Amino acid sequence: MKILKLATATLAVTLLAAACGGATPTSVTVVQTSIVKETQVVKETQVVKETQVVQQTVQVQVPVTPVPVPGTQVLRWALEGINEPSTLDPAKAGDSQIVFATSLLFRGLVQLDAQLRIKPDGAESWTVSADTKTYTFKLRKGLKFSDGSDVTSDDVVFAITRSLDPKVGGGNGAYYLSNIKGAADFTSGKSDKLPGVTALDPSTVQIALEQPSAYFLYQLNFITGYILSKKSVTDGGEKWYEKPVGTGPFILKEWQHNQKLVLTPNPYYWAGPPNQLKEVDLVFYGGDQGSVTAFKDYQTSAVDVIGSFGQTPIPSQFLPQVKDLPDFKSAPQFFVRYIGFNNKLKPFDNTMVREAFARGIDKSKLIKLLGDGAARVQDRILPGGIPGSEMKIDTLAFDIDIANKLLTDAKFDKTQKLVLTYGAEGDNAKVVEFIVQQWKTNLGVNVTAEPLELQTFSQKLTDTYNDPAKGLQMYFSVWGADYPDPQNWLSQQLRTDVGNNNGHYSNTDFDGLVDKADVEVKDVTARLKSYNEAEQIAVTEVGWLPLFSPNTNAMVKPYVTGLVFTGQGIIIPDWSAVRAQ
Repeated sequence: MKILKLATATLAVTLLAAACGGATPTSVTVVQTSIVKETQVVKETQVVKETQVVQQTVQVQVPVTPVPVPGTQVLRWALEGINEPSTLDPAKAGDSQIVFATSLLFRGLVQLDAQLRIKPDGAESWTVSADTKTYTFKLRKGLKFSDGSDVTSDDVVFAITRSLDPKVGGGNGAYYLSNIKGAADFTSGKSDKLPGVTALDPSTVQIALEQPSAYFLYQLNFITGYILSKKSVTDGGEKWYEKPVGTGPFILKEWQHNQKLVLTPNPYYWAGPPNQLKEVDLVFYGGDQGSVTAFKDYQTSAVDVIGSFGQTPIPSQFLPQVKDLPDFKSAPQFFVRYIGFNNKLKPFDNTMVREAFARGIDKSKLIKLLGDGAARVQDRILPGGIPGSEMKIDTLAFDIDIANKLLTDAKFDKTQKLVLTYGAEGDNAKVVEFIVQQWKTNLGVNVTAEPLELQTFSQKLTDTYNDPAKGLQMYFSVWGADYPDPQNWLSQQLRTDVGNNNGHYSNTDFDGLVDKADVEVKDVTARLKSYNEAEQIAVTEVGWLPLFSPNTNAMVKPYVTGLVFTGQGIIIPDWSAVRAQ
C-alpha cells in the first residue's frame, strides 16, 4: 500500500538464522564478533553458494580525500521525488526518501553493516531460542535518546506496539512485524494487548514469534522497528514528529516546509556524534522535473549528492555526459519497475489478457530509451543479487503474434477505454508514453496515460487495495527491497490479500509455496526452491509485469566520503567516516 522502501542483502539473513537457530540444540548468544565467527563456520556447509551470491553485490567506496576542518562541514543531499515529507513518524513513513530521512533521526535494535549483514545497534547482544521463535535483546549500556534521556526496554515495547496499533494508521507494522506473537489479533482489534513483546527488566526486551523466520532481524531493522521515546510521543501531540526524539546519529534542527530538512549531530548518539559535520541538509526536489532541477543544482554545487533513490535516478538525458566522470557512481539495485494490473476488474481479471499485454512490450527498446547504464531488462519478480534470482524460470518473451492471438482467444474488445496511472517523477512520463505506444502499435489497443502527484498516486494504490471495484485499472509502479530476501518480493507482494498486493493477484498454489518457504530456517536449498516455484507461477500468470531494474546512478562530490553503494542503495555504516565540505 506504499510505493517503496529501503532494505538490505539476503543470505546474510539466512546465514544468521542458520547460525542462531536449528544448527544447535540450545540458544545462541549473538554479538557482533560471533556473527563473523558463525559465518566462517557456515562456509563449510551448503550455504557457501548463497553467501557468494550476497558477496557479488556491487559495492563502490567513494575515494577518500583529505579531511576538512571538523565541525564546519555541511552535507547537502537531494531528496528527488518529494515536495514535502508527509511525516517523519517511523510507523507511517512509506516512500524511500522519507524512510531515508527518518533513518537519520531514529534507529532500532539492529542495523546493517557495509556488507549488508545484521549487526548490533541499540541492542548490544541478543540470544535466540533453539526453536528460533524467541529473541531476547540486551540494550546497549548507557543508550540515550537525543534529548539525553535514558532508553529503557519500555520504550522499545511502546515503539513496536505502536507500529502495530491499528489506531496509528500507518500500516507498515502490519506488514513487517506481523509474525510477532499476538500481532494479528492486536492489529485486527480482537485484542488490546500485544503479548509477543515484553520488557523483562529495564534493559532486556524479549520478542516471541508465531512461527520461525529466517528474515526476522532484517524486518526488525526496518523503520517500524525503530525505538521511540514513549514520553516524547505521548507528550508531543499529534505532530510530535516535528520535534523528534530518537537514537539516530542526527537531530532535527529545522523543518523548512516545502524546501528542506536541516539536521545536526546528535550529541548522545551511542557510537559518538558525527561531529565532523556541522549539519546535513535534505533538500526536496518534487514533481516530474525534480531530478532535472537537482542535477542542475549539483552542477552549480548547490547540493553534494543526487540520484540516490532507485525510482528517481539521474535523468537519462544527462547520463552520456556524466557516466565517465569521477563523480558518477553506479551499482545494480534491488529495485524493479513494473506494471500492476487490477485482477478484480475487467479486462485484467483474465490471465490471457495480462499475458498479451506483457508480451506486447519490447523491453530491449525501452532500455535503449532510458539510456546506456540506466537500467537492465527485468523479466522476473526477483532482481539480480537477491537470493534465488540465480535460479532459472521461464519468462514471457516479446511476441506480437502470440499476444494478439491471446487477445482474440480472450474475446478482448480493443475499443474499450483503458487507463495506465503513474506517479509524476523522474523518467516515469517517458516510460509510460513508450509503453502506451507499444500497446497501440503491437496490439492495436488505445491506452490513456494518467499522471498523478506522487503522494496522490500512493494513496490511489491504497484505495485500489481497499476497494478494487473503484480502484485503478493498471499502474506503473516500483518496489525496492526492504531487506534482501525473496520473502520481501514474493510473500510480501503477491500472496493473496497481503497488504502490498494492490492488484489483488491470487493463486492458492503460490500461497502454499511461499507459506512453506517463509517458515523454513534450516534448509536454505529447500527454501529457495519453494520461492522459485512460486515465482514461476507469478511470472506465468503475470502477477506483476516486470519491466526493468534501475541502477543506482548517483553523482557524489569528490570531497564526500563514507558512502557505500550496494544493491540496497547507499549504506552509511559509520557516520564518523563521512566527510563533506
